[in-house]
Amino acid sequence: MNRFIGLLTALLLLTGCGLQDSTDTTGTTDRIDVEVTSVIDGDTIKIMYEGKEETVRYLLIDTPETNHPRLGKQPLGSEATAENKRLIESGDVSIEFDVGGRFDDYGRMLAYIYVDGESVQEQMLEAGFARVAYVYPPNTRYVEEFEEAEQIAQEAGIGIWEFEDYSTERGFDADAYGNVSGHSPQNSNDSKCRIKGNINRSGDKIYHMPDEGSYEQTNPEEWFCTEQEARDAGFRSTGS
Repeated sequence: MNRFIGLLTALLLLTGCGLQDSTDTTGTTDRIDVEVTSVIDGDTIKIMYEGKEETVRYLLIDTPETNHPRLGKQPLGSEATAENKRLIESGDVSIEFDVGGRFDDYGRMLAYIYVDGESVQEQMLEAGFARVAYVYPPNTRYVEEFEEAEQIAQEAGIGIWEFEDYSTERGFDADAYGNVSGHSPQNSNDSKCRIKGNINRSGDKIYHMPDEGSYEQTNPEEWFCTEQEARDAGFRSTGS
């Protein structure tokens, strides 16, 4: 019996070693070299990973949209995409995972991106093409470094920070960009519009109210001022 237990223990140890040697880097700062197949926009690329093409969403940053289904093309969206493409094509690309989930609700891989060892996220922030956003624990490894990089662009008043009301905690307000006074028109996004519209991986449109437990972790595709507005857009409540 003791001999059997010993053999079983040895087998489990060997199995554990095999798992440890896999490409699972969750909880580590290991970087994996990848081939980039295309640059989608300022914070999204496509890569080849383990023989499969994956869409990668950059962790902890957000850039203006270029082809949003509702918002369309936002100011500096094309410039952010061009800068991301320039960085990606300037050297060898690698990715790093954080300790949390590797995929978002849309099936996109979540990662930190590096070119020749330099953080692409930090460079996008310092250049004023991105804001720190979607900070969802536990994927927050570099949030302090990113906030410092963002501060550099804010203090310089460049890119998305040229007009103070363009970059908001809810995204980018196109009505505020180019407004000399630095304040959005009266009909721009209102602070009362706090209902989050989310489209999950299955394509279900669900809206989340501020008092719901899942609200803070929800990554919104759209914002609504009233529940009726959300329903008119084809979204349903979490309780429906």
